[in-house]
Amino acid sequence: MSESGNLFDLTEFEEAPSRPLDGLMGEDEDLDAVVVRVLPDVSGITKEFDYLADPSQMKQLEIGSLVRVELNGRRISGWVTAVDLERTAGVGLRRLVKVSSVGPSEEILDLARWTADRWHGRVGALLKTATPPVQVKALPAAGTTQAPDTTVTAPATVPEPDSDLNPVELSASGSVVVVQTTPNEDVSTQVAKLAKRGDVIVVAPRLGMAQSLAGRLRRQGVAARLYPRDWAAAAGRGGVVLGARSAVWARVRNLGAIVVLDEHDEALAEERNPTWNARDVAVERARRAGVTCYLLSPGPSLAARALTASAPRSASHSEIRAEWPLVEVADRREDEPGRTGLFSSRLAQIVREPGSVLAVLNRKGRSVMSACATCGELVRTVDGERLMVERDGVLICPSTQETRPVVCAVCGSTSLKRLRLGVTRAAEELAGLTGEPVDFWTATEHETRRSPSRVVVGTEAALHALTGVQTVVFLDFDAELTAPRYRAAEQAFALMLLAARLVGARRQGGRILVQTRMPEHRVIEAATKSDPGRFAESEASIRRTVGWPPFGALAEISGAGADEFVQSLSPRPGADQRIMGPNDDGRFLVRASTPDELAELLRNGRRPTDRFRVAVDPLRV
Repeated sequence: MSESGNLFDLTEFEEAPSRPLDGLMGEDEDLDAVVVRVLPDVSGITKEFDYLADPSQMKQLEIGSLVRVELNGRRISGWVTAVDLERTAGVGLRRLVKVSSVGPSEEILDLARWTADRWHGRVGALLKTATPPVQVKALPAAGTTQAPDTTVTAPATVPEPDSDLNPVELSASGSVVVVQTTPNEDVSTQVAKLAKRGDVIVVAPRLGMAQSLAGRLRRQGVAARLYPRDWAAAAGRGGVVLGARSAVWARVRNLGAIVVLDEHDEALAEERNPTWNARDVAVERARRAGVTCYLLSPGPSLAARALTASAPRSASHSEIRAEWPLVEVADRREDEPGRTGLFSSRLAQIVREPGSVLAVLNRKGRSVMSACATCGELVRTVDGERLMVERDGVLICPSTQETRPVVCAVCGSTSLKRLRLGVTRAAEELAGLTGEPVDFWTATEHETRRSPSRVVVGTEAALHALTGVQTVVFLDFDAELTAPRYRAAEQAFALMLLAARLVGARRQGGRILVQTRMPEHRVIEAATKSDPGRFAESEASIRRTVGWPPFGALAEISGAGADEFVQSLSPRPGADQRIMGPNDDGRFLVRASTPDELAELLRNGRRPTDRFRVAVDPLRV
């Protein structure tokens, strides 16, 4: 677990066997005071401490309330985790300084404890996400007038969705429903229908998506709250609460359903410790509340599919296909042998035609890929899943250590060529090809004119930032398919979904061109057939064979204290638990058959002297 520097000398607290702050003050004789337990908002402190609350403070205090307390000579914030505890004789307790704000509910506190254990992190880090951004002295009463920017007038009736085209339907409470949507399906009507049964939490991978849906809901007369801006209104008045991944922690009055949009999107996963995923937290929260959790995606993830025995709900294949763009494949193996150009003849034809084009090259620097100079095949491992590079006169796969002589496995040629690609160079060469300006776009740097160019070259960031694009071209999709990560194929398919949403349906002229030397890959075949289920079936078979998530649980341990922590882990006899590593960067992988077994293994490890980090469900290993 990553720990930042502490503000206090924590030695006496970490070693103390008892929870109360013993010996810091004389025993208070006020018998009317109530003992409450507080979790300090301090990195490095995981223990909870007891304080005294005056009867006047109890009027505004509940489990989850944000309070100010004294600890080691300083005033800090914390959350109340228990109230009206039995007082220990002979133990002196300090008083609460004040009750600062309404905070997360008891339900959310319990959920945070589960999440902290599941992803091996601090409860306090999660409660900060669930705490209002500004102090809230009291929750607004239900039915009071709303703020001007969210005022709505409820219509007499909410339109009923067509069940053939809108597969989001009311379901039995406490279940998980996976729904395969079309890339640009509007689910506002379905969410409005769900709002009839209580408050609805809608979690999106990005705030912009939540804001757009909130606007459509308000036009239908639904009270829509944005999280965390409308924290108090959501907690006091309810409605539909929408936001990015943090919205899964929203406090509501009467939870009726949870909806997760684009549940496959990696933006739903927190990169900082604990590395929780909003999809999985939503499922657990819905289970505890006895309500339905809807997981929506144009390409449901393997993790979502594994949560239910039922196949994803969806419209017919013909209806889904009609909403997908046309997906073309440019087989680079058919290029002239030895050719090293960036662009296929099909791409050259497309950029000379009218219409806006985004050429995606998810890399700024140079590629380490090699291809046969004779037949054009990529140099890959025996199973075709990973790239091999030339080192000291032999071919080697850095992740699996598989080796072989410098020979093409397809044609036997010993002549290889390196493929070097970069966003800036691609933009320059494409400008020469089109005879017009070409902009480039990355997450940290982009070039646009007052009137953006018709053709843009960019990284994945451009798929999120640009609008009005008719054609997306993946210049080097093989780099995504063969990335040294167990989720490489699923991440590559997610890029396809982003592109499909950006360009729109084929009837609107939406088109995707994939330049590849692996046209038979399961990702490309599924995309060309507009059939995410085809990809999921083949990918699940591979993952199940090797025990990778979701058919197993995984954690990555890194940092100076990683070795010491790993050495303290004791796999249970007979359990399917493995410790792998370290790799060249000193990182370890810990694998177990289930998330619960992994959590148990990590929970029993000893905290090392040096800093370390535990990333459960790592996205890019």
